[in-house]
Amino acid sequence: MLQVNYIRDNREQVLERLAVKNFKQPELVDEIISLDKERRRLQTSSEELQAKANAEAKKIGELMKSGQKDEAEKLKAYTTELREIIKVNTTELTAIEENLQQKIVLLPNLPHSSVPKGLTPEENEIVLENGAKPELPASALPHWELAAKYDLIDFELGVKITGAGFPVYKGKGAKLQRALIAFFLDEAEKAGYNEVIPPLVVNEASGFGTGQLPDKEGQMYFVNQDGLYLIPTAEVPITNLYRDVILKADELPVRNCGYTPCFRREAGSYGAHVRGLNRLHQFDKVEIVQVVNPETSYNVLEDMSAHVQGLLQKLGLPYRVLRLCGGDMGFASALTYDMETWSAAQQRWLEVSSVSNFETFQSNRLKLRFKNAEGKTQLAHTLNGSALALPRIVATLLENNQTENGIKIPEALVPYTRFEWIGESN
Repeated sequence: MLQVNYIRDNREQVLERLAVKNFKQPELVDEIISLDKERRRLQTSSEELQAKANAEAKKIGELMKSGQKDEAEKLKAYTTELREIIKVNTTELTAIEENLQQKIVLLPNLPHSSVPKGLTPEENEIVLENGAKPELPASALPHWELAAKYDLIDFELGVKITGAGFPVYKGKGAKLQRALIAFFLDEAEKAGYNEVIPPLVVNEASGFGTGQLPDKEGQMYFVNQDGLYLIPTAEVPITNLYRDVILKADELPVRNCGYTPCFRREAGSYGAHVRGLNRLHQFDKVEIVQVVNPETSYNVLEDMSAHVQGLLQKLGLPYRVLRLCGGDMGFASALTYDMETWSAAQQRWLEVSSVSNFETFQSNRLKLRFKNAEGKTQLAHTLNGSALALPRIVATLLENNQTENGIKIPEALVPYTRFEWIGESN
C-alpha cells in the first residue's frame, strides 16, 4: 500500500509511474489527496476544539470555587457544545478515513524507474540468456506424453479425484518431485535461508498484508465457512510472520525459505498452452523471502535472481531472465524478474520463477518496521522469489533430457532421486 504523505507530496511522479503500469484510474490519486486534505482539516479542528474544551473545563472549577456559579454554568454549556462538535467531527473523520482506506488500497505499487513501458508479455525486456537450447529428434515427445509413457504422472486420475489441474504423481514421477523439493531447500539453506513450514491456509488480514487482497480474490480458493484462503504461494504466510513486528536493525536481513503446495484457481485458463504441467490448480514450490533495509533491497534482488539462476544452471536447463514491463507486473511489485526455461519439445519458453522487490508496499500494509541506526522506526523492504516452482521445471527436465534410452536425470539431482534414468527398463 502506498503511503498517503508520499502521494500528497509527489503527485506528478505518482501519476507518471502509475502510467507505466497502465493503471486505468488515475483520478483516484486526486480523490485520495482531497480526502487526505479533509481528513487533516478535521483532525486539526478536533484537536483545537479539544484543547479549548480542556482549557474551559479547568476554568469551570475555578469559577465554582470563587462562587461564580452562573458563569460556571454558562461555561459548562459552552464546553458541552464544543464536545458535541468534536463528536460530529469524529464521526465524519471515521467515515473519511474508511473511504480513504478503500481508495488507497486500489492503487498498485509504483514501478521502479528501470521498469520498461509496455502492455503485454511480448514487451518484457530480455536481460540475458544462458545455455544452449537442446536439439531433439523429430520423434521427441512433449512432457505429458512422456509422463504417460513412463507412468510418471496421471492427469486423468487427477480429474477423476478432483478435477482438471490436479495431477497425480506416481513412481519415479513422485520421487522426482520429492527430490527437486529437497534439492531446492538444501540450496536455499546453503545460501543462508532459514527453513519454515507455514500453514497452507491464511486469514483475510494475511491476504491483505501481502497484497493478494483485495486484488486477487478470484484467483484464490476460499473456505467460506471459516473465512480462510488456500495459499497461492508460500510468500503469503512466510511474509506475514512479521506482520505488526518491529525488528532491530541488526536483525536485518531476515532470510526465510519454505516448501508448500500452492493453490490457484487460474480462472479462464484454457487452450494448448496450459496442457499437462504448463498450468495447474495445485502445484509444489519452494519460496525464498527476505525482509531487508531499504538501502540494500535492490542489491538483494540481484542476489536472489542469481540464486535462482544458479539452480537452473545446476539442473542444466537453458534459461533467460526477463525484466517485466509495467503492464505485465504484479499489483504489489516495484520490480520483477521472470526466469523462463526453454521447452525443447514444445519449442517455447516456460516461466518457472518470479523474483520481486515490493519496497515498502507490503510492509506498509503489514506494519512491518525496523529501528534504524539512529533509533528511528521506518518501514522495511520485502522481497520474494520462486526457487523454484516445480511443474514447468519437471516439464522441461523430462522434455530436454529425453533420449532413445529414456530420460537422463541431471547429475545434481541423482543424490536425491537415487536413480540416474527414467526409462522402461531402468
